[in-house]
Order: sequence, then structure tokens, then C-alpha cells
Amino acid sequence: MSTSPLPDMEEHLLRIAEDGYTVLENAIEPDFVSEIDEALLKLEHDLSIVPADNLFEGIHTTRVYNLLVHGATFEKIPVYPNVLPVVEGVLDPGALISSLSSIAIGPDEQAQPIHADDQLIPLVRPHIPIICNTMWAITEFTEKNGATRLVPGSHLWPEAPNPLERYDTIAAEMPKGSVLVWVGSLWHGGGANLTRERRVGIAMNYCAGYIRQQENQQLGIPPKLVKTFPRRLQELIGYSVYNGLIGHIDKKHPAKVVLSEEEGVEMVWDLLKV
Repeated sequence: MSTSPLPDMEEHLLRIAEDGYTVLENAIEPDFVSEIDEALLKLEHDLSIVPADNLFEGIHTTRVYNLLVHGATFEKIPVYPNVLPVVEGVLDPGALISSLSSIAIGPDEQAQPIHADDQLIPLVRPHIPIICNTMWAITEFTEKNGATRLVPGSHLWPEAPNPLERYDTIAAEMPKGSVLVWVGSLWHGGGANLTRERRVGIAMNYCAGYIRQQENQQLGIPPKLVKTFPRRLQELIGYSVYNGLIGHIDKKHPAKVVLSEEEGVEMVWDLLKV
């Protein structure tokens, strides 16, 4: 896949550390943006997707979850070379896919409650990054059409937001084909759409290899399908072992046990052989 050069890594990682987020402008190849848009429209039609009935997901917002089971187009997203290295820089190469879904904010949608993606995890704040999420702009993101709202620096605060309260935010405006990357502790939420057009994004979310994934990838994606995925995508789903310990099956690599692949992994306790 032809892509433009990855923007300066250290600069983006510094922005994420200090502000909680960064924007990778024009990181996605235009043809791939169009491919995603077309595949998503077809999928929404074929699955008869309708908005939810709660204010968090949005009553004028359509979402499709577990996108990895819906075709080769979506399989390219988690391993996209202009985005994944930034996520690995925030977490580490042992990161996992937490969830992959679409979020299409329709006209007349109100702003989503401000929240942090890690606030249901019982850890004292602030803490090291355990979640790193990305929002792919399949359409332009503007303040008027529902661009993600952010509270810069809030990932460093000692408390999580109250979804019932209102906060001062900024809009993460970005051109079509750009990617917003933020750490899971950052306070944020989808914006209100005051236009007549949909604001379409792909929520490609990752977590540390030692954190439970938001979507259950191992049960949600049939092993028969996983066998067709490239090795790196299999690892990101969870067919991997983190730091020689977390994720093994009876001291065996899960890819070997479940996918019948030849995998060797050094377990942490093997380092203490007599």
C-alpha cells in the first residue's frame, strides 16, 4: 500500500504526552478513504443499521461494531503504517486492538457526554497510558459537523469527568483523511452536528497488552477468519503473548493452540531454567 511518509514521531508523541492528543493530518491515502466510505455505506445498508436509543451512542448516529468480521477493507485499518507506529509509541508493540467500529454522526445530533475512555477501569489517576484511541476522518471534521470535542491536558488530572456535566472543550477539526490520536484518559466526546451532512469517522481503538479489550476479539471473530489475517493483525487481535506471560494457553502460544500455526515463544519463567 502506498502511503505518505509518517509525520515526525517524536513531535507527535510529545504532543500526546503534554496535551493528551495529536492530529496526523492527511495520514490516510485518499483512495483508501474512499474505499472505507463505500464499504461502510454498503455495510450499513446490508445490516439495516439504525441509531441507538441512548444519548451516549447518539439518537442520530449510526455505529457498526466489530468491523473486522466485515471484509478485507477493514482488515487494513489496525495495521495501517502511518498510524500504528504512533500508537505503539504511546503504548508499546505489545498493544492490542480494543475495538474497531464506525461512528457516523447525523444531522441534528447533540453533543455526546464528555468522558474518558479508561474511566471504567479502577486505577488511580493520573496513570501511565493503558489505552490509545484513534479517530479516522472519513469526511472532513469541523466544529459545525460534530468534530470530536477535547479537553486538552485533562489526561493529567486526578479525576475523571462527570458525563452529566458540561465542560469547556475545543473541536478537533481536521481534513478528510486525517487521524486524531489520543490517550485514553483524555476527556472528550463527539460534537453536535449542526449541518445537513453526516460526519463519518472510524474509531480504531487500542489498549495495552495487559488490559482486557473492549470488544472480545477472540470470541467475536471466528478462528477460521482469523487464520486468513496477516500475522501482525492476528497479534493485535490477541493471538499473542505479552512480555512472555500474559495470554498463553498452557504455556503455549495461542496462535499454535487455536490457529494451528507454528509459533515459538520464550515464557518468562523459562529465563530461570536450572
